[in-house]
Amino acid sequence: MDNRRVLVTGAGGFIGHHLVKFLKAKGHWVRGVDIKSPEYEASEADEFQLLDLRDARACRIAASGVQDVYHLAADMGGIGYITASHAGIVLNNTKINIHMMDASRDQGVERFLFSSSACIYPQYLQLQPDVTPLKEDDAFPADPEAGYGLEKLYMEKICQYVTEDYGFETRVVRFHNVYGPLGTYDGGREKAPAAICRKVALSQDGGEIEIWGDGQQTRSFMHVDDCVEGISRIMESGYDKPLNLGTDELISVDGLVDLVSEIAGKRLTKRHDLSRPQGVRGRNSDNSRLREILGWEPSILLAEGLVPTFHWIAGELEAHQPLPIRAVAAE
Repeated sequence: MDNRRVLVTGAGGFIGHHLVKFLKAKGHWVRGVDIKSPEYEASEADEFQLLDLRDARACRIAASGVQDVYHLAADMGGIGYITASHAGIVLNNTKINIHMMDASRDQGVERFLFSSSACIYPQYLQLQPDVTPLKEDDAFPADPEAGYGLEKLYMEKICQYVTEDYGFETRVVRFHNVYGPLGTYDGGREKAPAAICRKVALSQDGGEIEIWGDGQQTRSFMHVDDCVEGISRIMESGYDKPLNLGTDELISVDGLVDLVSEIAGKRLTKRHDLSRPQGVRGRNSDNSRLREILGWEPSILLAEGLVPTFHWIAGELEAHQPLPIRAVAAE
């Protein structure tokens, strides 16, 4: 693979920041763009621009002089945020996506990768914790997550139409719950693994931890290192239809709490708050097509990937406030 000039939008965010590092290590020239700088360490991008991609002019600046666009920029967050911010998410992301697509075509970009989400999958297929893994073809008949999932599905179709009508190369990646170090762990936009790591780190050994919902809802979780490798492989694959990118290692939220508690060396009592949003009852990734197209799939087990994730979050918390019990590694 030749070295290329690439743009990563959303490079100030969790996945985008890791993707910049991955692409730089592969020898590419990388421009990172976001409305904010990375929060926890400096970007390794050759050029980092602070731009608001809701503005069409900003998108043209961002896309100038690059061959590949990895479009990760989005207004998003955890379940509490995406269930309470439908209008803002849809309005912001529609502007970002349409302007970025137009700018990429106008500026002569060769390949455009769109980061979609498992939130596009029909809610009627996710009513039980022991959910059947979701295949790419399950997206229709549609019933996506309100707001965030709907706008992601709409942009997927735009990618399809632009490829069919104009011959513009697109890729669509459906992320399934990404976690790892250097990600948001508080403030309301964090995802479940980071939130649970934070809560466990801040809990006394023998104390209590609050869980949103009854704890029986299930998900699969993918480490960010697998995620960025998968993104790169999908861009290089030549495959222009949506692909799942996740693991098929299904676990309940209660099980996730138990894993993190073991890593921390703590025994905690779970207190379930049924008034808080918990999303669909079950969601898992069917990786059959990913294996067929790439001959590869994510391989980092959750119990393995959570160890550095927990210790990084605990270290961040320790740097800002004393923790009740210093975290220790599990045997």
